[in-house]
Amino acid sequence: MSPDDPAGRRRALPSLTGMRFLAAAMVFFSHAFFRFVPTSWGSADKGVSFLWSKAGSTGVSFFFILSGFVLTWSARPGERARSFWRARACKIYPNHLVTAAAAILLALSLDETMTTRQVLPNLALVHTWLPRLDILNSVNTVSWSLGCEAFFYLSFPFLLRLVLRVPGRWLWWWGAGVAAAVWCVPLVSHVFLDSGTPLSARLPYSVTQLWFVYFFPVTRALEFVLGMFLAQLVAQGRWPRIGLLPAGALVVGAYFGALYIPGQYGTVAVTVVPLALLIGAGARADLDRRPSALRGPTMLWLGEVSFALYMVHELFIDRVAYELGITTADSLTPWQAAGLALPTLGGALVLAWLLNSLVERPVMRRWSRARKPVPAGRPDPGVVSGEGAAVAEDPRRSVH
Repeated sequence: MSPDDPAGRRRALPSLTGMRFLAAAMVFFSHAFFRFVPTSWGSADKGVSFLWSKAGSTGVSFFFILSGFVLTWSARPGERARSFWRARACKIYPNHLVTAAAAILLALSLDETMTTRQVLPNLALVHTWLPRLDILNSVNTVSWSLGCEAFFYLSFPFLLRLVLRVPGRWLWWWGAGVAAAVWCVPLVSHVFLDSGTPLSARLPYSVTQLWFVYFFPVTRALEFVLGMFLAQLVAQGRWPRIGLLPAGALVVGAYFGALYIPGQYGTVAVTVVPLALLIGAGARADLDRRPSALRGPTMLWLGEVSFALYMVHELFIDRVAYELGITTADSLTPWQAAGLALPTLGGALVLAWLLNSLVERPVMRRWSRARKPVPAGRPDPGVVSGEGAAVAEDPRRSVH
């Protein structure tokens, strides 16, 4: 089936929206076990916490690939870079500012200190360029990924020109080359970067090596570019008919492989190709109108609030742990943590819904696009009469 609708716009891909929540949930449970069972994180324990230990990195990798896919899929011919940057800034920065303010207030309430050296780079989303854990994990810890996304967005108009010039017959080769480059990143880290003091028994590499593989925007951009080639393959009908279940099973198998593979290959490399296959399978399922449990109303709503969930969840987990007195010296068992994680997820979803409803969506509707002058006497098509509220968002919003 054609990737375009009768009006010439790219068709919506709601299954990818549902997938976003699954990825956000993986990040949530990884952080929940990290905070509720802190004693298990640095050990070689193979219990429940161990099984969730790669969920956060896998979920973030999914988001980076999906970001490149979605932006390429929904790119408007002739759109100016400034318009694109404006829309992206409106998407991520308000949520970043609100959650950063919440993190600072929470820290002050607990008599914790944050230095200017930590706060300013974080607010400017440049902290992921600095290989220092006290800066990378500053303010709202999860905002490091926004620093990478900001670099992706800044580069996208230029990268898109290059990707669109690749002949269709070469797309698979370019995609495979980018995936191979992802596999080379841990090798470069191991051979050329200072090994230093290992972080822990479970993380036998230095801060600099961790930063290069996991936080550095340039190396993480490889996943974003892979998503761009993936979008082109699907759009040009060159993607094979891979079912969602086989693709999902491959991701699960790769995830368990990532738990046990030595070095930093389990951080991104092992799961990058299976995740790309899963995204491609979801897109083709929607285009072919095959059944997908991911596009139901509940999954679509959860997918829509997934960015807000990602931004609020660790702050909420930390607060729950503080109120319950959970510390390294007084840690929960893994199964107690599992029981606590579910209601904590429910509370985080409520906060995510509030952030999405009161900040993210209103800002996108009001400021993501320049408002064109309306001739005198003609109603503004961007405003609902008598209410002053913006009308429906971009019809392609369901793939974001």
